[in-house]
Amino acid sequence: MEEYLYSFQSGENVYYLNKEGRLMVNCEKICKKTPQVNHYIMRNWLFITLGCPITWKNEIKFTKLDEKISVVCDAMFMNKDRICIIEADYSQKMCENKKKIKKYKHLKDTGTFMIAPKIYWITTTEYRRKQLLALCEGLDTTIYLVSDFH
Repeated sequence: MEEYLYSFQSGENVYYLNKEGRLMVNCEKICKKTPQVNHYIMRNWLFITLGCPITWKNEIKFTKLDEKISVVCDAMFMNKDRICIIEADYSQKMCENKKKIKKYKHLKDTGTFMIAPKIYWITTTEYRRKQLLALCEGLDTTIYLVSDFH
């Protein structure tokens, strides 16, 4: 299959179709190596861990229009009537995570969500998990480590 695939290693082996592979399976979408691959892999681990929800959508924006506040999550899905938010923290600066969490708290506190969302994080180290847990105080949050998946 080597003649139809490109691959690289980024903690995991990542394979994608080259031109010949796309022609073989009649695929028009061109995929290229991206520096965000680890972020996507982490998000996909949560997708699988959480049961491959059929309502899963990537990169969703939540907005409170009257205050011009918005936040884009890495993914979201519905669990009954409750929004579940996915955040993958691979190399984000903690001050950026703090800003995002503050927005989630504001949206929750001002009634933007009918039911307070469940937020799932995946991060790289125990130290970062502890920082995120402290920042997420008051939010229903579960935080996984990358090492939970190896």
